[in-house]
Amino acid sequence: MTATPFEIARASPLTPLLYDTPHSGRFYPRDFVLGAPLGEVRRGEDAYVDELLAAAPGVGATLLAATFPRCYIDLNRDEADIDAGLLAEPWPEPLAPTEKTARGLGLIRRFVVPGVEAQGQKLTVRDVRARIRDVYRPYHAALDSLVRELRERFGSVWHVNWHSMKSTGNAMTPDGPGAARPDFVVSDRFGESASSRVTGLIVETLRGAGHTVSVNQPYSGGTIIRRTGRPEQNVHSVQIEINRALYLDEAAVAITAGAPALAATLEALTRVLAAAARG
Repeated sequence: MTATPFEIARASPLTPLLYDTPHSGRFYPRDFVLGAPLGEVRRGEDAYVDELLAAAPGVGATLLAATFPRCYIDLNRDEADIDAGLLAEPWPEPLAPTEKTARGLGLIRRFVVPGVEAQGQKLTVRDVRARIRDVYRPYHAALDSLVRELRERFGSVWHVNWHSMKSTGNAMTPDGPGAARPDFVVSDRFGESASSRVTGLIVETLRGAGHTVSVNQPYSGGTIIRRTGRPEQNVHSVQIEINRALYLDEAAVAITAGAPALAATLEALTRVLAAAARG
């Protein structure tokens, strides 16, 4: 492995606002045997979300960004959410596959899109454990450390977990094939991971910028905000999905002319959230 599993850009000045982007990594290690051409496998990335957020540290948000791709290991899944069918041998402990694994979207991704395999070979227990040890756990340890640091310093944390989503659903998504998506989906696990004030401010700001926004539909939030959000302890965690049609050629996985305007919108949102979190 020739890359660290994450990069951190600290806000200056530091505020209680923390961003993370777990699915935008683009470093494909040599031990990753692809099940399809690289251009196809890259469609599994939340491509360039880290670049859309590049201005965030300068306006108040510390940014944690994954470097390894989602199809190598999904940082927004539980460790035991593993598809046994991807393994070359039995897993030595009990597994706990969820509906994500049933749709090909577990800790180790089976499909990039329906019918396109992500993994080019069965994986040994040692293979999967190495991905967990070297990529998954260090990322989560870094996120936990940043949350702890900010809470100790400020007494509260506003955490946003950033993703991008396909412009329309497919057979692997909860809304199904052909479902149109809004510009943003803002999720707080139906109020479990963040206060309505934090979620509401995000929704209000994005709608005020002219965007369509849904709340908790079709995504209500994954493992990261479930683990991180503790609103009763002043740790608020919200997941945001960005419609890729706003900035990306989805087939080519290439930035489009819409990206600068979207980045400016996200910078403005960051300013609003940083000011509110400080207050």
